[in-house]
Amino acid sequence: MNPGREASEQSFRSWDGVELFYRAWLPQPNTDRAVILFHRGHEHSGRWQDAVDKLDLPDFALFAWDARGHGRSPGERGHAENLGVLVRDIDAFVGHVSRQYGIPVENIVVFAHSVGSVLAATWVHDYAPKIRALVLGSPALRVRLYVPFAVPALRLLLKFKPESYVNSYVKGRLLSHDPAKIASYNNDPLITRRIAVKLLVALHDAGRKLASDAAAITVPTLLLTSGADWVVDQGIQQRFFEGLGSAVKEMHVYPGFFHDTFNERDNQLPLKDARRFIQEAFARSHGEPCLLDADRNSATQREYERLANPLPALSRQRLGYGLARFFLTAVGSRLSRGIRLGVAAGFDSGATLDYVYRNQAQGFTGLGRLIDRNYLNAIGWQGIRSRKIHLEKLLRRAMAELHAAGEPVRIVDIAAGHGRYVLDAVREQAEIPATGVLRDFSPANVEAGQRLIADYRLERRFEFERGDAFDPASLAALPRGATVGIVSGLYELFPDNEPVRASLAGLAEAVTPGGYLIYTGQPWHPQIDFIARVLTSHRDGKPWVMRRRSQQEMDQLVAAAGFEKVAQETDPWGIFTVSLARRRPEAAHG
Repeated sequence: MNPGREASEQSFRSWDGVELFYRAWLPQPNTDRAVILFHRGHEHSGRWQDAVDKLDLPDFALFAWDARGHGRSPGERGHAENLGVLVRDIDAFVGHVSRQYGIPVENIVVFAHSVGSVLAATWVHDYAPKIRALVLGSPALRVRLYVPFAVPALRLLLKFKPESYVNSYVKGRLLSHDPAKIASYNNDPLITRRIAVKLLVALHDAGRKLASDAAAITVPTLLLTSGADWVVDQGIQQRFFEGLGSAVKEMHVYPGFFHDTFNERDNQLPLKDARRFIQEAFARSHGEPCLLDADRNSATQREYERLANPLPALSRQRLGYGLARFFLTAVGSRLSRGIRLGVAAGFDSGATLDYVYRNQAQGFTGLGRLIDRNYLNAIGWQGIRSRKIHLEKLLRRAMAELHAAGEPVRIVDIAAGHGRYVLDAVREQAEIPATGVLRDFSPANVEAGQRLIADYRLERRFEFERGDAFDPASLAALPRGATVGIVSGLYELFPDNEPVRASLAGLAEAVTPGGYLIYTGQPWHPQIDFIARVLTSHRDGKPWVMRRRSQQEMDQLVAAAGFEKVAQETDPWGIFTVSLARRRPEAAHG
C-alpha cells in the first residue's frame, strides 16, 4: 500500500463551459495509465482519499471530480438540468484527462460508486468509449425509497413543480460500519443532502434502461456490491450483471457490507479485488468485439425478430396495442394533424419528421390541438428535435473548422428528408459560402426540399435531387470532392448491416480524405415495442419495426468505411446520437 498519496487540486472546462473541480493523484515519473473515480450521490472527490491509498496503484494516475452541484464544483446543490448533462460531463472529463495528461483513452479505467456507477455505465452504454475497464460499486440502478408508489408520486409532483427537491434519508450509519467514516460523513460540510426530483426520477429510468440493455456494454466490467445494502436494490444489480455483453466480467458481493462499499470497515476487500481486476485488464491485450455482423447474432437482432412477429391472438398485449391503433386511426387522425400525417405518409417519413421539427400543435378543435401537443411531446419526438439541434451543431463545427483551415465547404447528404437541418445550419453561418447536393429517395421529399431551398434563397448554392442511398450506381453518381458527408435517420430504419456498409463505402468515395462525416444512431428507445405494434412506416404502410444498433456497432460500421469518430452529441435520454467523424488519409482510393 502507498498511504498518504497527496492530491493536487485542478479544474477543467466541461462541454458547456462550466469549470468543474477535480483532484489528481499523479505519480512520479509520469504515466500513461489512469483510473478516473466518480463519487456517489451527495458526495465529492475528497471522500476517495482512503480508497486511493488502499488501491495501491503507484504506476497509475488517479483522478476524481466533484460533479456539478456537488463539493467544490459550481451549480445549485443537488441539481442539473437533466441526467444527460452529468453524463456529458463524464465524456468531457475523460476527454480532458486524456488530452491534458497524455493518457490514451484505451489506458483509462473508470471506477465509480452508487449514483456515479449509473452515470458511468450510462456513458459507456451511450457513447461506446474504448476504455480499458469499468469498475462499478453498488450501482444505484434502483434506489430504495420505502414509500409505496414513490416514483409515480414523484412524476406527478414534477407536473406541478418541475424544480422540486427531496432530502436524502440516508445517514452515515446506513452507509458504513466504520465509526470514523460515519462521523466524517455526518459532519462533512461539502456533503449535499438534497437532490432534484427530476434527477431522482431520471436515475430510476436510467437504471431500468441499463438493466434491460446491458448487452450493449462490452467493456470488461467488475461489479462490487454490498450484501446488506439498505439504500439500493440488489436484485436489479444481478440482472444488470447477467445481461452485460462483456466477455470479461466479475461480480462480488461482500456479506454484511452497507451501501458505501469503498468506505466500509473492511474496504480493503473490494479494493483488493478492484486492484487485481485493473492489473489483469492491463495484462491482457486490449480490444473490443467485432460487431459488424450484429445483424445476424446479437441482442438487438433477437429483439427485432421478436417485434417483427405478431403477438399471440388472445394476449392482453395484442388487445392493448389493437385498441391503441384503433384510437390512432379512428380518433387521433381525425383530430390531430400530426397523427393524420403519420397515418397517411408514415410515422418515419420525411414529412412527419419535418412536422415534428416545426413543433407547432395543429388540429381540429381545441381537443385536436391538445391531442397533437401530446403527440409532439412524446419522448421519441423530443429526441428527434434534440437530434436536429445536434446535427446542426456538429455541421456548424465541421463548417467552421474547414473554413478556418481555408478548405471549401461542400456538403452532400444522401437521405436529407426535406433538408431542413442542413439548410438551417447553413443559413445560420451565412459568412461561410457552403455549397452542396441534397438527396432523398422520395419524390415528395425532393419536391419539398426544392421548395425549402427556394424559400431560403439558396438556389445558387444548393440543389436537391432524387437518389437512392443504398444503390451502388446512385452512390457512384454522387459529386466527388465533398468535404462534409451526412447520413441522418436512415440506417436506423434498416436491420441488415451489409447494405449499410455498402452505403457508407459509397459515401466515403464522395468525401475527400480529411473531410467529415456526420452520422446518426439510435442505440435505445423506450417506446420501441409501441412503435412496432402501433405505428406504420412510409414503406408500404408496414409496421414500423426497427433494429436498434448499439453506438459501438454503429461506430464500427463507420470505422470500417474509413472514418474515425471525433465527437458525439446525445439527447438527455440516450435515444438518438449524432456523431462527427473524419475520413482517414489512408482511406483514399487510388
